[in-house]
Amino acid sequence: MVFTNKNESITEPNYDRSSEQKAFDETKRGVKGLVDAGVSKVPPIFIRPPDEHTEAAKKDQYNDLPIIDLEGIDNDPRKRQKIVAQVKCASKRWGFFQIVNHGVPMNVMEEVKDGVRRFYELDDELKKELYTRDQTKPFIYNSNFDLYSAPVANWRDTFVVYTAPDSPKLEDLPVVCRDIIMEYSDHMMKLGRTLYELLSEALGLEPNYLNDIDCAKGLMLLGHYYPACPEPELAIGTSPHTDSSFLTILLQDQIGGLQFLHKNQWVDVSPIPGALVANIGDLLQLISNDKFKSVDHRVLAASVGPRISLAGFFRSEGPLGNLAKLYGPIKELLSDETPPVYRDITFKEYLAHYNSKGLDGSSALSQFKL
Repeated sequence: MVFTNKNESITEPNYDRSSEQKAFDETKRGVKGLVDAGVSKVPPIFIRPPDEHTEAAKKDQYNDLPIIDLEGIDNDPRKRQKIVAQVKCASKRWGFFQIVNHGVPMNVMEEVKDGVRRFYELDDELKKELYTRDQTKPFIYNSNFDLYSAPVANWRDTFVVYTAPDSPKLEDLPVVCRDIIMEYSDHMMKLGRTLYELLSEALGLEPNYLNDIDCAKGLMLLGHYYPACPEPELAIGTSPHTDSSFLTILLQDQIGGLQFLHKNQWVDVSPIPGALVANIGDLLQLISNDKFKSVDHRVLAASVGPRISLAGFFRSEGPLGNLAKLYGPIKELLSDETPPVYRDITFKEYLAHYNSKGLDGSSALSQFKL
């Protein structure tokens, strides 16, 4: 089954989706390769069913997504108390918030976006050498980690690098972006620890609680490249999903397209110069026993591009770390009135389920509910 540009489904007996996926993958050029080749129609593996075509976001109904100013949190107790309250409200109500005065220099944010762009603009033959689906590699570049399991391929390419707890060898990273990626990672680790202090206090815990249980130990950086799409109404930049992290911090450019789901309506996360976007991941929802919400979000395909973003996923370990460590609802948050919602799980178990189902629009957490 494929879909025409008039959004009418037709049956092509000779259409073999798996063969098309394999053929696309074997080019090792990703979605950018399609655009560079001058494609004017979206290939069938990227076309969503008509009932999933993008509806407009509700821009006016929800225009108060929190913008949290972190200035003064270390030397003004009253300001810190106010910020903790804002973080608590945002994490419970929205699952998303933007942050300013976060300590990451503007020049570093601009340079790391340029670094991501420089990688994708490398000669194809150079990039092909790094194209892989081997998750043990220090630098993983491909298109759609769930290409062979998700119902629809996304109109984007991605590279992944784990920068903590063990730093990669610089020679294993592309020269065009390696120095700035590591510099940006240092800033992310510092900011992550600060946000975890605020999140801990927002849960009524000691400030170091979440850091002490290693929520900020691992950092996975994902550099996304969303080429301009010839038929954006048929495709999706990133399918609706929640994040496989405790916390995600996103740097996005000014093109926009990121949306999250709130009260069954898609809401734009409009780019703000100098701001970073933070969102609660599945693992923080689990250990907070649903006090904080990991919400569905997506990225729209667009006729302009490329859109560049860099997401920092905070996890307890790197790819080869202690994946057998158990995580469950924090005991201090439980009582007879608030029993555990989830069973204890290992990150390995969670990640295996998340990756096997792909970005199919369903919650990975429902698998682990009691």
